[in-house]
Amino acid sequence: MEGKLFIFSAPSGSGKTTIVQNLLEKELNLEFSISATNRPKRENETYGKDYYFLTTDEFKKSIENNEFVEWEEVYANRFYGTLKNELERIWAKGKHVVFDVDVIGGINIKKQYPEKALSIFIKPPSIEDLKKRLKSRSTDSKKDIKTRINKANEELSYADKFDKIIVNDILAKAIKEAEHQIRLFSKH
Repeated sequence: MEGKLFIFSAPSGSGKTTIVQNLLEKELNLEFSISATNRPKRENETYGKDYYFLTTDEFKKSIENNEFVEWEEVYANRFYGTLKNELERIWAKGKHVVFDVDVIGGINIKKQYPEKALSIFIKPPSIEDLKKRLKSRSTDSKKDIKTRINKANEELSYADKFDKIIVNDILAKAIKEAEHQIRLFSKH
């Protein structure tokens, strides 16, 4: 039996990755879908755990070979996507797939699996709050933060295209709400 798909999307810095990591520790029969990207690996990241790090040429070849469920050029010449064999790998274990993807990627996955997927948009309390979060994590330059904030404004306009919207103002509350939504949808 193929499992369900749980899609978490949000502007960068909204807390979706933290929420997803917490959900994976609970007994929900979930496994994380590892995305592919052509961006450079950060110091604390591992190939096949955090991302499948591909060269730009490898990524483009995978697009040509129709190997992605979804992919997007999120920033100029910066690609992210979900490989089809990743879903098959997780379903073969009898588990549900959890995605931590950008907003357009989330919408595209939901379109392909309308009955099997629950899409959840994690919303920051405000753009100001988002700016503070991005600055405090110290992984991006000022220019990158500005780019991410501009992108966040655009991404927030897509929130109503998701099945559920969870405002991450209090992390524990947002995690509890996400867990509740997964348990409900898993019963279908």
